[in-house]
Amino acid sequence: MSKSKSGNAFDFKLFKRLLKFTNPYKLTFVYVVFAAIALSIVGLVRPYLLKLIIDDAITPKDHSYLVELISWMLAALIAEVIFQLSFIYYANWLGQEVIRDIRIQLFRRMMSFKKKYFDTSAIGRLVTRAVGDIETIASIFSQGLFMIMSDILKMGAILIFLFYQSWELTLIVLALFPLIIIATRIFQRKMKGAFEIVRNQVANLNSFVQERITGMKIVQIFNREEKEFEDFKEINKEHRKGWIKTVWYNSIYFAFVEMITSITIGLLIWYGGIRIIGSEVLSIGLIIMFIEYAQQLFRPLRQIADKFNSLQMGMVAANRVFSILDTSSFIKNEGKRIAKNIEGKLSFEDVVFGYNADETVIKGINFKVNPGETIAIVGATGAGKSTIINLLSRFYEINSGRITVDGVDIKEYELASLRKEISVVLQDVFLFADSILNNITLQKKEISREEVVLAAQEIGVAEFIETLPGSYDYNVKERGAMLSSGQRQLIAFLRAYVNKPSILVLDEATSSIDSYSEQLIQKATEKITKGRTSIVIAHRLATIKNADKIIVMEAGKIVEEGKHDELLKKASGHYKNLYEAQFKEEELAN
Repeated sequence: MSKSKSGNAFDFKLFKRLLKFTNPYKLTFVYVVFAAIALSIVGLVRPYLLKLIIDDAITPKDHSYLVELISWMLAALIAEVIFQLSFIYYANWLGQEVIRDIRIQLFRRMMSFKKKYFDTSAIGRLVTRAVGDIETIASIFSQGLFMIMSDILKMGAILIFLFYQSWELTLIVLALFPLIIIATRIFQRKMKGAFEIVRNQVANLNSFVQERITGMKIVQIFNREEKEFEDFKEINKEHRKGWIKTVWYNSIYFAFVEMITSITIGLLIWYGGIRIIGSEVLSIGLIIMFIEYAQQLFRPLRQIADKFNSLQMGMVAANRVFSILDTSSFIKNEGKRIAKNIEGKLSFEDVVFGYNADETVIKGINFKVNPGETIAIVGATGAGKSTIINLLSRFYEINSGRITVDGVDIKEYELASLRKEISVVLQDVFLFADSILNNITLQKKEISREEVVLAAQEIGVAEFIETLPGSYDYNVKERGAMLSSGQRQLIAFLRAYVNKPSILVLDEATSSIDSYSEQLIQKATEKITKGRTSIVIAHRLATIKNADKIIVMEAGKIVEEGKHDELLKKASGHYKNLYEAQFKEEELAN
């Protein structure tokens, strides 16, 4: 997609792409165009009827003809109201249908992106694109495109009719017209650049506010309120400056157009008055009609500029939204094999991976897991333990090597079916602002309430859930704020368990929870890993000792493998050093 530049008044390629979204609504589109044409025609009638009333009814004092002309004027007014009403309604309806389709396409696209995309993209900006920018696109149809089309048609019809009535008066009307066209062109260019600034500052503002509200606990703990407030005022100031620039351009432009309109009307009265006094070739009704048409001619031009603002804001927003739709940062889902009833045999073969091109995190690791086995992965922070979870679930693509499930490369599996067979309990548990039941089932219809209750009893977490107000219907609020970290962890275990995965991956984060929750989590871990292929990033000695195999990682490499007792026998071994530094005190305490 060609990217529009701030200096360009309009991007036709972008506009053409946007219009493709109206294809499912062709009948509505055609009617709105028809209504726009009808409005331009009906708008011509009233000033002409006014001329007839003055010249042919009032001046000769023809009462019956006056009543007839007023009746026609009333009919024209009713027709204009009907067309105006239907035009506004269906133009807005079309805009809402289009942005609904774009928003659906955008959200579907965003859900397919790699985790790396979200690692490097501000969430506030993405929210702005999916909500604010898409709403702005609707103004292209409701206030921009069709309104401009209607105004241009009206202006063209007025000019043709005026030349037919009096070419001399028409030339007076057009004498200063080029000045308005030049001013409008300059105005459009300036406003496009100003709106680019505004949209950037809106995105910055959204991103800043969302991050600070989400991290308010950290802000308050470290006494950052004043500093963050000052930063917010600075961003808000830049946002205000962007809008003030648009207000300044509007003030200059509309004052200039109003001045030109007034001068034109003055010239019409001056020239028309001299002609009437001198020879009476022109009539008073004709002069009044020209004044009315001159105002109708200049008023749409002012409105076109205003509506062009809406059109340009919509185009800027569309450009931003389409830039996300054109992003190719997603995992290729070219696998044809459906992962179903897999045994759980895993193999990492010379796997190399780096989050960035110049930094390798996983450096050629090899290990195998037999069906039903539990392996524990230990190592210092940054050793690459959590990265293994991300690679197995294909949240990131490996640089080289091969990962297989039941002897089949994971790239050959259809992505959704592969992830359905793998349940992951992460260290940072995310819960939605919804009931406990919906957070466990994720609203999957195939998982019943009875299954959830039974599963909770099996892994020993039913008691804590049933003590909450509303039990399984208890709303945990945003990110599970109404629960402790241990309780959130238990919900995550239950969520993994009810999905009946063939492969289970646990980031067993129990370092910051109370001893009671830790006991429940330990019991839940033993239950859900039993007879199921499991990879556990271990933080507690009990999990490590019970594992069928322990993998020790350091700086992205596997440095040792074996059982707990075997690894302890290695003098100056990596695991032995880690055990003595981290786990020995825990074992003695037990």
